[in-house]
Amino acid sequence: MIQTKVFKVPAVVESIKKDAKEVGFTMSCDNETATLLRTLASSKRSSKFLELGTGAGLSTSWILDGMDKDSKMITVELDETLHKIAKRHLENDNRVEFVTDDGEVFIKSIKNQKFDFIFADTWPGKFFVLDETLELLNTGGLYIIDDLLPQSNWPERHGEKVKNLIDYLDSRNDLSLAKLNWSTGLIIATKI
Repeated sequence: MIQTKVFKVPAVVESIKKDAKEVGFTMSCDNETATLLRTLASSKRSSKFLELGTGAGLSTSWILDGMDKDSKMITVELDETLHKIAKRHLENDNRVEFVTDDGEVFIKSIKNQKFDFIFADTWPGKFFVLDETLELLNTGGLYIIDDLLPQSNWPERHGEKVKNLIDYLDSRNDLSLAKLNWSTGLIIATKI
């Protein structure tokens, strides 16, 4: 397949990128992951979405671009400076609720909610409190994680954490996994 750099980009993306750069934030998702998130979001109608790790709101904007008018999203970010950027660009969208909190605290506080789509783009929900996060996923729901291929900015021994995460997800009988050796490395799981 021919990869193209021509994407239908949500209107706010360039403004979010500019503001993120001004505060030195460089960890937003790439266009490949963003378009995949939008496509997967489009498959979930009248659904509940959870994003763990809003960052400056880049991936949030792509997910919102794929969501239908009857879906709702909660997006969680610990860094208030980054969350302010996301809010500035996206808070007029009544489908999204911004929660500025530690992801682990948030995950542990919402045990009675279920989601149809969870994008875990931060450590809580991916490297710890994983079981609690997966408990929040509806049957047929999508759990998406990225940044699984080696990156130059990984801390020492992070590769072991990634391997252990993948091995653990592989061992679960309640998930069907697709591992993508593409973009930054992704796993898309469906709860069965």
